Amino acid sequence: MTTRLVTDPAWLQHVAGPMHPESPGRLRAIHEVLQHAPIAGTEHGAPRPATRAELTAVHTAAHVDAVLALAGQSAQLDPDTAMSPGSADAAVLASGAAAQLALDVWRGEVNNGFALVRPPGHHAEASHAMGFCLFNNVAVAAETALAAGAKRVLVLDWDVHHGNGTQSHFFARRDVLFCSSHQFPFYPGSGAPQEIGTGEGAGFTVNVALPAGQGDADYGAVFHDVFLPLAQRYRPELILVSAGFDPHRADPLGGMNVTERGFAAMCSSVKALAEEVCGGKLVLLLEGGYDLEGLSQSVHACAEVLAGQRTETFPTGVGPKVSPALAATRAALDGTPLR
Repeated sequence: MTTRLVTDPAWLQHVAGPMHPESPGRLRAIHEVLQHAPIAGTEHGAPRPATRAELTAVHTAAHVDAVLALAGQSAQLDPDTAMSPGSADAAVLASGAAAQLALDVWRGEVNNGFALVRPPGHHAEASHAMGFCLFNNVAVAAETALAAGAKRVLVLDWDVHHGNGTQSHFFARRDVLFCSSHQFPFYPGSGAPQEIGTGEGAGFTVNVALPAGQGDADYGAVFHDVFLPLAQRYRPELILVSAGFDPHRADPLGGMNVTERGFAAMCSSVKALAEEVCGGKLVLLLEGGYDLEGLSQSVHACAEVLAGQRTETFPTGVGPKVSPALAATRAALDGTPLR
C-alpha cells in the first residue's frame, strides 16, 4: 500500500496572466522539492480527464460548455480568474485527477494520496468560475465517491480563503460534512459561523471564522476542539482535504502565521482521524498557496505525513483571539445533530 502523488505537465499550461499569483511556478517549486528529497512510500500517478457526467454532477451544463468552448483560447472570466490556451484541458484534468484519486482510495487501491492540481477549485460555483477556480475539484471528487457507494464524506478545507463553492454545493445535504477554517472577514466574504447548512443539511456545514494572525497552536485548537470531535461523531467513510497553503506565514495573499510544522500537524491529525474512522481513506487536493518556498516545503511535509515518514503535533500556546471564534462556531451548531 502506498501514497499516490498525482502530477502532470499539463497543469503547467494553465497561465492566468503575467505576475498572477496562481502561476505554473507553484507546481515547479513543488516538483523540485519532491525530486530533490524523494519520499519513501510514495508513487507517482497520472491523471485522466473528468467525464462530462462528473463535471455536471457539480456544475451546470452551461458552465461546463462555456469552459470547454474556451479550449485553446485566452479569456478573462472575472477580475481574478483568467484562462490561457491550455487552461480548459488543465481544469478538466484537475477534476478528473480528483475524481479518480478519490475512487482509487475509496476502493482500497492505494492507501491515500495527494493530487497536485492546477487550477484550484474550491471557489468555483455551480454556474460560474471565480477566485482562480474553473471547476470545483473537491466537490467533483466527493460526488464521484458518493456515486461509487460512499454514504458519508468529510470535506475539510484549511485554505486561508473560505471554500464558498464547496459550501454552496453541499449546503442542504448531510451526506457531506463540510468543515472550513479560514480568515474572516476576507475574500470571498462567505464563511460566517452562522452558515451551518439548511434543511436536512443543518449542522453539516461548519465554519470556524478566524481573525488574521493565527498560528500553528491556534489551528490546533480548531482541530482538537471542533473539527475532530465532530468528525468522530459523523464517522465519514472517506476524507477529502482542500489543502490550501496560503495560511502560511510568508504567503502574500493571506494574513495567517502557520508554518510547515503546522500544516504537517493538521495533516497528521486528519490522517489519524482517517485511520480511526475509515481505514485511512484520505485524499488531499491542492488549493491555494502562493509563497513558493512555504508552499513547496509544506506540501512536502504533508506528503511525508501521508506516507508515514513524519508525524507532527501542534505546539501549545493558543492565542487570545481563537477562543471567541471557536465559541461562535459552537454556539451556531448548538442543537444540531452532531452537537
